[in-house]
Amino acid sequence: MDKRKLNWITWAVMGLAILLVALMLEGSLNHTAHITLPPSDLPRDPSAGDDGRDAALTVVEITPETVQAAIASLARPENYGRSMTVEYLWDGGAGSHELYTIVRGPWTRVDRGLPDGNTRISVTNGEDTYIWYGYGEDAEVAVLPAGEFSADVEQSIPTYEDILDLPVETIILADYRPLEALTCIYVETAPDEAGYSTRYWVSVENGLLVQAERLLGEKTVYRMTSLYVDQTEYDASRFTLPDGTVLLEEDGAEPMEPMR
Repeated sequence: MDKRKLNWITWAVMGLAILLVALMLEGSLNHTAHITLPPSDLPRDPSAGDDGRDAALTVVEITPETVQAAIASLARPENYGRSMTVEYLWDGGAGSHELYTIVRGPWTRVDRGLPDGNTRISVTNGEDTYIWYGYGEDAEVAVLPAGEFSADVEQSIPTYEDILDLPVETIILADYRPLEALTCIYVETAPDEAGYSTRYWVSVENGLLVQAERLLGEKTVYRMTSLYVDQTEYDASRFTLPDGTVLLEEDGAEPMEPMR
């Protein structure tokens, strides 16, 4: 083969390789955080294109303007259990309590540890709330209209719904952030008139709020953390009153014994 022709081919191959590397670097440098969500009416990212990939998937860039729609589109489990730590912090001190929450359909059970070592248990379906203390069969149960005793109030936590209710203009930052092993949508609000701001972390995997912080100025005064979710369908025994009354009847189920 002619030496000049061989040199030309060599330079052409090298030029092509350099071009490919440049394109790869450009793509990585121009990359912005995106998330692939279930079908929704969210606007498509123009850079996503339509090259034959699953058109049912929506790729969304997270900004203060799009974050509420993105969070609303995440799939949340109907049945799960999870432990939570709620902390209150102040100058010179702090306090905390542990909760275990079980959700099955419309029912939510919250076991809250108390400073004296006792446990406060509440079960609600959004209409009625049952509250008692301890696990004994003789525990006295208070039955109240849900009203102020909603599942969220019983847990003392904010939820993803709180983010959806925010005026868009109060959201000053929204993006993706890792939280331990989780990938989360992060939302931060501007300080209100009293100087309080809030930070939220919503898991992309399950759509649940997994951490939230309330700040006064630069100081954190409240924090809830619940990083791990057990997506088990708990049976009716978890929604049974101390006297054996089953609140959540299962198809074909016999009346449950009182929960120990």
